[in-house]
Amino acid sequence: MELQTLSGTPAQAHDPQITDAEAGALARTTINLFAAWQLSDAEARILLGDMAARTWARWKEGNIGRIDRDLRMRMAHLMGIHKGLRYLFRDPARGYAWIRKPNAAFGGMSALELMLRGEMSDLAAMRDWLNAERGAW
Repeated sequence: MELQTLSGTPAQAHDPQITDAEAGALARTTINLFAAWQLSDAEARILLGDMAARTWARWKEGNIGRIDRDLRMRMAHLMGIHKGLRYLFRDPARGYAWIRKPNAAFGGMSALELMLRGEMSDLAAMRDWLNAERGAW
C-alpha cells in the first residue's frame, strides 16, 4: 500500500488562510469594534492574546505591522462574534451593550467576562454559542 501525498493539513481544510491584506483589514475593523464595545486598553489586549501595550498603542495609531496566525484567528473569531450579535440584535447598540450584561446562560457572567479568560477557545466557544442562538448551525 502506497501512502498518498498530503496537499495540506486537515486544519487547513477547515481554516482558509487569511491573507496579509485581509489581516490588516481585520486589525483595523477590530480596533473599531473594540471602540464600539467600549473596551479598555487592557481588555482589548487580553482579547488579542495578551498583546503588548506598546503594540496595541501602535495599532491604534494605524501602524499594524506583522500579524501572526494566532492573532489572525483571534480577530476572525471576534468578527464572527460581532456578526452573530448583529444578527441577534437589530439595534447595534443593544448588541454592543450585551457583551457586558450578566447572562444566565453563562452562570451570571457576561460574554465579555468569559472572553477575557484569554484563551482562543473562549472566543471560539462564544462565536459557536451565538451561532447556535441565531440558528446558524
